[in-house]
Amino acid sequence: MAKAIALYSPVSVSDEVAAFAHTVVGAAEPKSVARAKALLFAAGRLGSFATSVGLELDPAVVLHPSLIERFIVTHGAQLGMATRRTLRSNLRFLSAACVVNAPPAPVPLSRERAKAPYAPSEICAYLALADAQPTLARRMHLSGLICLGAGAGLMGADLRTVTGTDVIARSGGVVVEVKGRRARVVPVLARYHERVLASASFAGAGYVTGGFSAQRRNVTASLKASVAGGADLPGLDTGRLRATWLVDAAQAIGLKAFMDAAGITCSQRLGDLVATLATGTESDAVALLGGAP
Repeated sequence: MAKAIALYSPVSVSDEVAAFAHTVVGAAEPKSVARAKALLFAAGRLGSFATSVGLELDPAVVLHPSLIERFIVTHGAQLGMATRRTLRSNLRFLSAACVVNAPPAPVPLSRERAKAPYAPSEICAYLALADAQPTLARRMHLSGLICLGAGAGLMGADLRTVTGTDVIARSGGVVVEVKGRRARVVPVLARYHERVLASASFAGAGYVTGGFSAQRRNVTASLKASVAGGADLPGLDTGRLRATWLVDAAQAIGLKAFMDAAGITCSQRLGDLVATLATGTESDAVALLGGAP
């Protein structure tokens, strides 16, 4: 490893910068030749930048987090985003190894994972529970909540504000007209058509999930509190109902086959691409997302 570091002497950097790179990378004690070369490249880039702005090649100065960020923002602007991210990561590693009084690194925060969808058997059990409720109102409200969640992916305010008149049979299927900040039309999966139409007919101009105000909270909690039976079932969660719909919709459009074929494992950039596509008709959406019974 020491030999690989000592051999670093590219024509693109001065002897002074090369010596700086030798010092800081040696102090970092990389575990492989490839890692040493990556760190030497990063240190050489940063050292050249530091000398260009008149700074002494003192590790405590050059590897200070503020100078690293200045380098990435200014000099790094001409580089690709992947290269910039790699450079910053490597320079932060060198900074942590060489700067004695460096500020602590940010605490890593775990990424929130998607909620688990319900199994088909669990959805069937919930619908059976809805059918077993002692009053018609409870049957319709609980059935409507399950159908709007697992059949159309609604939750939160989108779910609370759906009235019976917002559920409409048209365009070859059944759709929900969602109002509010994210107004849109959502096709309902075909297997829920009969039930959601029955709940909507019962609600009329009222709310499908019950209640008298669009600002009411804890719709699910209120319904669960009034449900008779079902102690053997997992908790009814609108986030999991939405996840169930997302999985069914993804299956309907062949999302996994597309991502596998494209070699995509993360959908971070798909939104940018989707924004360039033409908007389809409501009938197209119903045909694609209505789903087979």
